[in-house]
Amino acid sequence: MKTLDRKTNYILSAILVGVAVLALFYMDSNRATYSYPLAILQRSAIYAVVAVAMNLLTGFTGLFSLGQAGFMAIGAYTVAILTIPVELRPDVYYINGIADSLAQASAPLWAALILGGVFAAFMGFLIGYPVLRLKSDYLAIATLGFSEIIRAFIAAPLLDRVTNGSYGLKSIPGFSSTLISFFVAALCIFLMVLVIRSSYGRAFKAIREDEVAAESMGINLFKHKQMAFVISCFFTGISGGMLAVFMRSIDSKTFQIGLTYDILLIVVLGGIGSITGSILGSFLMTAGREWLRFFDDPLVIGGFNVPLFRSGFRMVIFSLILMTVVLYYRKGLLGSREFSWNGIYAFLQRLGQRRKKQKVSKEVGKDD
Repeated sequence: MKTLDRKTNYILSAILVGVAVLALFYMDSNRATYSYPLAILQRSAIYAVVAVAMNLLTGFTGLFSLGQAGFMAIGAYTVAILTIPVELRPDVYYINGIADSLAQASAPLWAALILGGVFAAFMGFLIGYPVLRLKSDYLAIATLGFSEIIRAFIAAPLLDRVTNGSYGLKSIPGFSSTLISFFVAALCIFLMVLVIRSSYGRAFKAIREDEVAAESMGINLFKHKQMAFVISCFFTGISGGMLAVFMRSIDSKTFQIGLTYDILLIVVLGGIGSITGSILGSFLMTAGREWLRFFDDPLVIGGFNVPLFRSGFRMVIFSLILMTVVLYYRKGLLGSREFSWNGIYAFLQRLGQRRKKQKVSKEVGKDD
């Protein structure tokens, strides 16, 4: 079966990226008309970053962590505290006031996002020492517990003057352009791809396949596990900061366990061990949830009120669709493979051959 050469693959990829960028520019210039689709795409891009970060840990290193919501919260609160305009902080911290050391502290968005990632990575470094010696379900339970501890600390009265406790933070400046969120997401994913393709990434994959064999080849298991965990936490923190800027207001309830499960669902849907699968899964899941909202509205046909169309029915339909996808694609949409033009070309070739066979069989039937 014929395959496309490398040059053709690059040309097709460049065309796809160019079309996507032009479409985003057009939608951004007509933001009033396309505000709703842009919001869906922005949230999808943010979730794509944390999904790829989770896949780096789960799909490429074999570590099952469920602490993503907690590390997103660290990044989100760091970015929110540093970017809320100084003159608006008395209105935000109107109950107990803001800590004196933070009253005048501010940073541009890019610096706040990096600091959010650094603080999340530092917390991941501290948590990694006790939990990374655990395996499988025990590691998942431990990281899930730490995620809830982080969320509880954020809402605790002890940190009221820092996080504003259960009142949350508002008046967070949004992105000056919707294109910034896509640029930051693309940059983060690109950096993670570089890590996965480096010698460290190959060590991560070796640990995933067989820890005993990896250790016998001289790979320091704990060091590389902690490295993967810290890198994943760093980009998860950045995605949390992006989510705070996108939402403009946050509180501790924003980062409940359900958020981690949503990210895990994206990874499983796209394919564990597939970067492009995680990106595809984030866009499909976010868009699917929004485009099925009409199921939550009452439906009247000929004066008869259809009983199933009510609030919450959308999630029933969405769950059924996900179950169907998982039944037919047990390893996710892309499995452990990556998107490739050769795969699409091979699929089109098989489709063409099948049609030719059907045409030939019909002609033979007519002759008989």
